[in-house]
Amino acid sequence: MVFPTASENVRPIRLSARMRRWANESMNGRYGSEARQTPFVKIENENFEKMDDLDKYDHMISEIARKAPLRICEEELVSGSATLGAAIDHLVPAFYQDKSVFRSVSHLTINYDTALRYGIECYEKQIAEKLEESGLDHRQRRFLRSLQNVIEALRIYHGRYLQAVKAVKPEIYKNLQQVPFRPARNFYEAVQCIWFIFSFVRLCGNWPGIGRLDLLLGDYLKKDLASGVQTIRSAREILASFFIKGTEWIEKDTVPSSGDAQHYQNIVLAGTDEDGNETANEVTYLVLDIIEELGISDFPVTVRISEKTGGKLLGKVARVIRHGGGIVAVYNEPTVLNALKKCGYSQKEAQNFANDGCWEVQIPGRTQFMYIPFDSLALLQRETLKNYTRDDFADFDQIFAAYIEDLNRQIANIFETCMLGLEDASSAGRARRWKPAPPASVVSLFEDDCIGNAASYYEGGTIYTVFSPHIGGIADTVNSLYAIKKLVFDDKKISLKELFSALRDDWKGHEPLRQAARSYRYYGTDNDEVDALYADILHKFHLACEALNDRPEFKFVAGVSTFGREIAWLPNRLATPEGYPAGMILAGNASPTPGTDTEGATAVIRSYAKADLSEMTSGTALDLKISPETLKGTDGVVALKALIRGFARSGGYFVQIDTVSAETLKLAQQDPQTYKTLSVRVSGWNARFVTLTKEWQDMIIQRTEYHG
Repeated sequence: MVFPTASENVRPIRLSARMRRWANESMNGRYGSEARQTPFVKIENENFEKMDDLDKYDHMISEIARKAPLRICEEELVSGSATLGAAIDHLVPAFYQDKSVFRSVSHLTINYDTALRYGIECYEKQIAEKLEESGLDHRQRRFLRSLQNVIEALRIYHGRYLQAVKAVKPEIYKNLQQVPFRPARNFYEAVQCIWFIFSFVRLCGNWPGIGRLDLLLGDYLKKDLASGVQTIRSAREILASFFIKGTEWIEKDTVPSSGDAQHYQNIVLAGTDEDGNETANEVTYLVLDIIEELGISDFPVTVRISEKTGGKLLGKVARVIRHGGGIVAVYNEPTVLNALKKCGYSQKEAQNFANDGCWEVQIPGRTQFMYIPFDSLALLQRETLKNYTRDDFADFDQIFAAYIEDLNRQIANIFETCMLGLEDASSAGRARRWKPAPPASVVSLFEDDCIGNAASYYEGGTIYTVFSPHIGGIADTVNSLYAIKKLVFDDKKISLKELFSALRDDWKGHEPLRQAARSYRYYGTDNDEVDALYADILHKFHLACEALNDRPEFKFVAGVSTFGREIAWLPNRLATPEGYPAGMILAGNASPTPGTDTEGATAVIRSYAKADLSEMTSGTALDLKISPETLKGTDGVVALKALIRGFARSGGYFVQIDTVSAETLKLAQQDPQTYKTLSVRVSGWNARFVTLTKEWQDMIIQRTEYHG
C-alpha cells in the first residue's frame, strides 16, 4: 500500500503491517460509508412533540446511547465510534419523523483533563453538590438534570461497549472498566479515556477539538516507559489506533463540497509551560511519526514554536511538512501569548492555549467561541466607493478615512448582533443573563464552568464567551486602495472618475491601464508603502473591536480569516483596481492575492508581519505554498527550518505551509481514484482534494501557481 507524498523521499515505515493495512482501508472510506447506512436513530415517543426543547434533547441523547450501532474493528486498540451518519452533517443524529431536530456544536476544544485525572464520576459529584444549593431557579436546575442525563447516557453507551469487547478485546475491556468514569492510571488507559469521550461527544453530532494531546498524555507515557509497561513501539501502535479511528467519517464516495475532513478535531503540540520550559515529549514525536508515515489529515496539527524550540523538533516538523497535505501548521507562541495577555487572560490560562478546530485561538475547555466573518473588499467596493460611482474624493486620505468609517460601522453592527443574545438589552455595563438557546448539554458537561454557573454552553455557562469579528480579503482591500493611490493620486496616470469607469466596465477595453495597475508591487512583496496600509487597517480594525470590548458577558476581539469564503463572496465582488476582473477568486486569510506574491516566501512573511499581529487576539493565518522541488534532500529540510525560524522571529502568528505542485493537483482532477487520499490544506482544515468541488479545486490550484 502507498500513502501519497509530495516529496521525493518515501514515507518511513514504523507501524506494523496490520496497522498500516487498517489505515489504508479506513482512509479509503470504509467506515464513513458504513455510517451513512445508519444516519440516525428514530425517535418513536408519541409525546415527543409536546416536550420542551431540553426534554426533547435529553430523550434524543438517551436514544442515541441505547440504539447507535457499535463498531469494533479487528485491528483497533481503543474502542468507541461515532457510527451515525447524520453526525457527519453537524446534526444531532436522532430524528423525529425522519427529520432533524437540532444542529450540534463545533468550533470548541473540550476539557479532557478532568476526566483523565479524576474521572467522570467527579462531574456527578459536582452536579449533585450544585443541586443542593439554594437560590437556583427552575431553568438552572433543569439544566443540571440534563447534565445528569448526559452522564447516564454515557454510562449506557459505555456499558454496551464493555459487553461487546469483553470476549474479543480483553485489553480494551480492562481499560474500559477503569475509564472514563474513574481516573486513568497509565498511558493506555489515558488514550482510551480521551478517545471514548471524544467519540461519544461526536456520536451525538458535535465536532470537538482535542487540543494539547502531548501535554495530556506525556506524563503517562514517560512513567510507563520508565517502568517498562510500554515501549515506544507499542505506544506508537496504540496512538496510531487513535488516529486511524479518527478517519471513520471518510466516505468512499463523497458528494463534492468544501472537503470531507472539515470536522475541527484539532491537535496542538509542544510549546512552553508556565515556567518557560519546553513541553515537547515522547508523545509529540509519536504524533509526528504517525502523520509522517500515514499522512492522516483528519486531525489538523499545529506545533507551538518559540526561540526555545530545539532543532530536533523543528527538523521533525520540517520533514513532516515536506510530505505535503498541509497537515502540520505552526503557531509562533510568543505572539499568541502576547495577544492573549493583552486581552486580559492570566499567564496560566494563556500558556494553555489551543484552538477551536481550525486555528482561532481559545482556552480549551473554558471557551464558547464564535467568529463573525465579513468581506473587507466588498465593504470597500459596495459601501465606501458605492459600486465605483462615488468619485468625489479630493485625495487618497479622504478615501481611506471614509473606508475606516465604514469599517467602524461594520464592527458596531456585528457587536449589536452579538448583544441580541442577552435578555435585557437596556442594561449597559452590567452583567446580564443570556436568552435561552438550543440545548448543548453534551458539550456543556466538558466545559468549565457550566456546572458551577448552572448554565449551558450557549447561555454563558463557560468561563469565557468570545465573539470575534473576522476581517476577510484584507490583501485584496489593501491592494485595491494602493492601486487607487498610485494610479490616481501619486502617478496621476488617470482620474478617479476614469478609473472607476474602467472598473464598471470590468476592465474590458482598458487593457493598457489594467497592465499598468498590475505592474505595482502589492502586499506580499515586502513593499513598505503598501504594507503600511495593511498594518494601519488591521490596527484600526483592532481599535474598533477594543472600543466595544467592555461587556462582562463576553470578549469582543479581532481576527483575520476567510476560511474559503473567497468562493461564497465572489458574487458580491466587483473588478478590483489592481487589475482583476469580477469573478476572480482572490486572497485567503491574511495571505497575498494569488499572482502578486512575486518575491518569494520570505517577502510574504515580512509583509504579513509588519502589522502588530498580537492585536489579532483570536488569530490571523498565513497560507504558504512551496514547491516540492525546493524541499529536496537535507538542504530542503534546512531551508524549511530556516523559513519557520524566520517566521517566528519576524513576529508572525500562525502559518500553514503546503507543498504540492499544481501539476499533481490537475492530475488528481482528471484521475480522482488514483489520488483518493491526496490531502491539501484548504483553510483552517485539511481535505482530500478529490472531495472538493471543481470550484474549490480550481481555487487551490490557482493559489498554488502564479497568474499573470
